Amino acid sequence: MAKAFLVLDDGAVFEGQSWAATGETFGEAVFSTGMTGYQETLTDPSYHKQVVIMTAPHIGNTGMNTPDEESRKIWVSGFVVRNPTPRTSNWRSERSLEDELIASGVVGIRGVDTRAITRHLRDRGAMRVGIFSDVELTRDEMVIRVRKSPQMAGAFLAGDVSTHETYVVHPPEGVEKKFVVAALDLGIKAATPRNMAERGIEVHVMPISTTLDEIRAINPDGVFLSNGPGDPATMTDVIALVRSLMDLKIPLFGICFGHQIIGRALGFETYKLPFGHRGINQPVKNLKSGKVEITAHNHGFAVAAPVEMNFNTVYGAGYVSHICLNDNVVEGLELLETPVFSVQYHPEAAAGPHDATYLFDHFLELMEKSSGKVVA
Repeated sequence: MAKAFLVLDDGAVFEGQSWAATGETFGEAVFSTGMTGYQETLTDPSYHKQVVIMTAPHIGNTGMNTPDEESRKIWVSGFVVRNPTPRTSNWRSERSLEDELIASGVVGIRGVDTRAITRHLRDRGAMRVGIFSDVELTRDEMVIRVRKSPQMAGAFLAGDVSTHETYVVHPPEGVEKKFVVAALDLGIKAATPRNMAERGIEVHVMPISTTLDEIRAINPDGVFLSNGPGDPATMTDVIALVRSLMDLKIPLFGICFGHQIIGRALGFETYKLPFGHRGINQPVKNLKSGKVEITAHNHGFAVAAPVEMNFNTVYGAGYVSHICLNDNVVEGLELLETPVFSVQYHPEAAAGPHDATYLFDHFLELMEKSSGKVVA
């Protein structure tokens, strides 16, 4: 098996074996601690331009299948595993992980100590990375190529992953239509509109370039801001749109990237986390109920809101609703006078636990209160 190298921009080099597609690739090095859910990770548009290191040693056991895809393609720039499973053993499997990565042209590496790489990133912070296989370069040449690759800070990436045309996800047969929601696609996962549709919401998934007039044309009961990749500070047009929606007091719910955009629309800054939160086992505390939720995350930026106090904005008073118990990072915001709330994590649970699915019901409650509709 041919040699391959994982090279970080601080000069660290990890030698392994070529796996999946061959060649070279670059991105931000991030780690995921989940032992499963790799298919949802690969097809999550939020991982665009990132090289994902799977900390758990055995990856690929359940193969790949069409129903579990969260978008139209694999988005990661590279994939790093220790011991990929040579054969799948799940009755739902349709394809092997390696075959899928090869078909998508995703360069990978195997046989490296992914826990050691995780510790390295945890101690030194997220950084650029390159995977090199089937290339003839010296160590210094590989490091130089990595250091010339783009950084995540300042990157505008949501336009790469957003839908080009609006599409509608209807409530399933037998479920009464209760509300209409405009969902701004910044990198949305398929499970999100499906969760809303199951609750009687007709979801219009709209491009990132959608205007206020285009949203108002469908007369929505609420607006949803999805997850997505890149630096929220670059999303000036969407931030302006969100402020217009707040002025109209249209119920607004944002997750992950959408949460960061709402934070900036409220006047807070966002900042780059040392190594981000990723995986399906992140503990978050609901400060209102005191309940601890185990949640799915994928974000490298956070909102600089005051954790231990309420705050005031031009849209009224608000408060921090959730915090991460690992590092006290703000994980949720809610306004008291305007129907707006957001969380930093993924309540659609793809992949991950279902502790946070109640947030979709909270969105329903806000729309019911705002619209005056009485729904069962």
